[in-house]
Amino acid sequence: MNGGLRDKPVEELTPLEAGAELKALAEEIARHDLAYHQNDAPEISDEAYDALKRRNIRLEHLHKISRDDSPSEKVGAAPAAGFSKITHARPMLSLGNAFGPEDLADFSDSVRRFLKEWRDDPSLPLDMVAEPKIDGLSVSLRYEQGELIQGATRGDGATGEDVTANLATMEDIPQRLMGTSPAILEVRGEVFMTKTDFQALNRTQVKAEAKPFANPRNAAAGSLRQLDSTVTSRRSLKFFAYAFGEISEPIAKSQWEFLERLRAWGLTINPEHRLCHDLADMEAVYGDILARRERLNYDIDGVVYKVNRLDLQERLGQAGRAPRWAIAHKFPAEKVMTRLDKIEIQVGRTGSLTPVARLDPVHVGGVMVSRATLHNEDEIARKDVREGDWVIIQRAGDVIPQIVGVVMEKRPLPSSPFTMPRTCPECGSLAVRVEGEVARRCTGGFVCPAQIIERLKHFVSRGAFDIEGLGAKHMEDFQAEGLVLTPADIFKLQDRKEEIEAREGWGEKSVENLLAAIEERRAITLDRFIFALGIRRIGSANARLLAKQYGSLARLRAQMDEAVNPESEAHADLMDMDGIGPSVGTDLIAFFAEPHNREAVEDLSSQLEVAEFKAPAAGTSPITGKTVAFTGSLESLTRDEAKARAEALGAKVAGSVSKKTHYLVVGGKPGSKAKKAAELGVTVLDEAQWLSLTSANSEAPSNELPLFTAGGLQDDLFKPTDDAGN
Repeated sequence: MNGGLRDKPVEELTPLEAGAELKALAEEIARHDLAYHQNDAPEISDEAYDALKRRNIRLEHLHKISRDDSPSEKVGAAPAAGFSKITHARPMLSLGNAFGPEDLADFSDSVRRFLKEWRDDPSLPLDMVAEPKIDGLSVSLRYEQGELIQGATRGDGATGEDVTANLATMEDIPQRLMGTSPAILEVRGEVFMTKTDFQALNRTQVKAEAKPFANPRNAAAGSLRQLDSTVTSRRSLKFFAYAFGEISEPIAKSQWEFLERLRAWGLTINPEHRLCHDLADMEAVYGDILARRERLNYDIDGVVYKVNRLDLQERLGQAGRAPRWAIAHKFPAEKVMTRLDKIEIQVGRTGSLTPVARLDPVHVGGVMVSRATLHNEDEIARKDVREGDWVIIQRAGDVIPQIVGVVMEKRPLPSSPFTMPRTCPECGSLAVRVEGEVARRCTGGFVCPAQIIERLKHFVSRGAFDIEGLGAKHMEDFQAEGLVLTPADIFKLQDRKEEIEAREGWGEKSVENLLAAIEERRAITLDRFIFALGIRRIGSANARLLAKQYGSLARLRAQMDEAVNPESEAHADLMDMDGIGPSVGTDLIAFFAEPHNREAVEDLSSQLEVAEFKAPAAGTSPITGKTVAFTGSLESLTRDEAKARAEALGAKVAGSVSKKTHYLVVGGKPGSKAKKAAELGVTVLDEAQWLSLTSANSEAPSNELPLFTAGGLQDDLFKPTDDAGN
């Protein structure tokens, strides 16, 4: 594992280093997705997995890099097949991480910088509520008229598993709230198992000759996900409430007051929560909880801080898939020593060759570790990692297991440095390293089995076409037997029904179910279609931006045809899109310029109905659908807050001025944008005019702006997976 890069703050990584780490993160997270969600055999804890995804988000944001297989575009995992699905009224999203006092100070400073009054007056108080970060399973409870009517896991953040019957068996979750409560109240919190109950459960498992659970978190998740609720009822599960999603009316002015309301309604809150008045208080709470960590009867992996005032939480909103008003301060890593048996080479979907260390299995931080990615040949050479070495393994809060270093005095002799292969281990094609990149890539393209199958797996993955019953294993089998060689072949399987039925493990009913699932996906939204193509650097977030920009597949293809000319208007429009930029735009243009790709898209689209993109209703804002740019410093609010407000009111925020710009908002000391706006005849507004325009008769869309009075503060807490939480 690339411990050198992981130990550096993301702000200090060079673009080259950031790209190397993002690549390793994407491939490692994809492997853990398969191990956990499909094979029920996790190799790391959810805490480590979730933290990986959060670090990935920070890297992409700070270094403006996006990958086609980016895990930051996903929140959690698809709901399990055995449960019905529930769509969350408010998304359950992720949380950023802090790993030391500097990160915590940066978080506090970033909050103050965003809020103009606090930026201008450092003496203004900014209280935070601190709570232990429970290592359990995030769930959402929906109460109507005080009655529990629904309970769901986090799932993928938008859709979770309906586990109402199982949650109803838990003593900590009241079926009816005490006293008066809102007509609609969505409570979010963490289901967990105490250490004492975990040990008792494992003794029972061993006695019954059943496999013991690896840790309390896995035991809690497995217990809550039982299809038979009587099994759940026999497991001792606990619940701490800490947040809310959709609500029908305001219930508190602060996070602290909200927690007290939860207690009054009969819900259990963590007794360890504390009110912090400044950074020193936050660090003191962290030190106290860390010192008492082992004495607590439940697993925690850090402390979560949240801005106390709910009105400030509203103003701060979210950045990407994480709230600006909360952060998780993670505990230090545990280190152990083990032997590196072999270095293997994996070929990724884009043809990149990644060295992976096979380790003698060892427990690190409560989980069994048997492998770690080594990132690339530069990192192997820098650390001089060799097969047969004894190495130090660390599982820090922000990473999966990584190799920190080599124990040189235990190196066996003779020993030879590791050399990356010059040919692809999958297809034998030349593996080259392009100047300026750290990755060595296979040149085999579509003749490389590793790339073909990974592209197909990506196509049917949950963020793309999400075809139920056509998982990675079936896709591998179908590809190996020539049933599916291109994405379009999936939609031609109706003609090969008898061939599939004749295969081992398939019967008439299972084939009918598969074909029915495929038919359900013949109609798909434009953003999912774009994401499914597997274009380098185009994740689901960028795919949605592109869908919103172009509206239809036909227009996207036509604009890409024009964008090949760097002097064209289409090229300028693409490069000017907020969130896209030159790197992503260049990859997109290159994809559609390749004849083979064009042929594949044409063949695929002939099998489908790709729906035109329809933006969410944007209320009555006068800037809905308008393109807005900003220049200069604003007096009444920060630039970030102004942009967030504009986007929430339905506007597009551009990074530069063009003839398609509707408004340029000019603050103090404007730059060259003002001159260009004058040349193009773009409407220029000063700050007062802008505030008047955006406050007059404007009603932000409830699905974009987290208005507390319009159905509840958007609660984007904590972990980006279905199994994590506060």
